[in-house]
Amino acid sequence: MKASRETKRLFVGGLGQNVSEVDLQNQFSRFGEVSDVEIITRKDDQGNPQKVFAYINIRVAETDLKKCMSVLNKTKWKGGTLQIQLAKENFLQRMVIQRTSQRTSSLVLTVKVRQRRYLLRSKAV
Repeated sequence: MKASRETKRLFVGGLGQNVSEVDLQNQFSRFGEVSDVEIITRKDDQGNPQKVFAYINIRVAETDLKKCMSVLNKTKWKGGTLQIQLAKENFLQRMVIQRTSQRTSSLVLTVKVRQRRYLLRSKAV
């Protein structure tokens, strides 16, 4: 039986300044199907790069994800020491989830209120 694969978003910190999207794609594609790589470089006041990190979307089985994290985490690669973890949801993802859950809970509340009104009407008759 083939393990189910889910899309996960990884945070990869501690990257060297010369790492490219292709480098990351090649490094992580050993463990799953990489669909998106976003490299972010934070700079100081003079415009010099200080931190380089990335977000990677990868479709991967749980066992391969664990293997990826155990093999690559805290390893030296291309001038940096990798720090890999599951990414936290970004602001837009949190808003979508929050709005969806609010809509769902308000629909449930509406249905319950309507059911209760119906019950009250049927008892009154």
